[in-house]
Amino acid sequence: MDSKGLMRMSHHDHGPGWFLAQLKPNGGRVAERNLSRQGFRTFLPLHEQTRRLRGRFCTRSLPLFPGYIFVELDISQGAWRAVKSTQGITRLVSFGKAPAQVPEDLVRQLMLRCNGDDTLLPGGPHRSGDTVALTKGPFTDYVATIEEVAPDRRIWVLLDIMGGRTRVALDAAGLRPERG
Repeated sequence: MDSKGLMRMSHHDHGPGWFLAQLKPNGGRVAERNLSRQGFRTFLPLHEQTRRLRGRFCTRSLPLFPGYIFVELDISQGAWRAVKSTQGITRLVSFGKAPAQVPEDLVRQLMLRCNGDDTLLPGGPHRSGDTVALTKGPFTDYVATIEEVAPDRRIWVLLDIMGGRTRVALDAAGLRPERG
């Protein structure tokens, strides 16, 4: 961390560490499979997005960082050359000529917030009075106000529907903070 408390990517440390590889368009799964075959550990964090498509709601998993994948490797042994030449990878993110190592703590914290499929778990404490957008179900993209957060993680929101306020219980996974 720097003097302002921000995590910075370093040029490189010795021993295995996490690095960021830039992907070719739509190359995430191909690169992940090929890197795994070569014995590299990868991390491609995903998030779920629900959209209305032709009158139906479709949920799909999308990369949290489109165009990038985390790869654990030991650059002191020249492994980064194998990563660079992997199908689906364009390059390793570098500063100058050396690949830039991602802070271990950053990757570890991201992994802790994901399930076994590397999908980001819903997080963040919700409080009464917060404005949120619904991300799942028939009210996707509606904006609501949190009325109450129940101990069972159910969240009661107030929706403005047809000129009246309707109280609805939702799971925290179906909400995201609304940016006003």
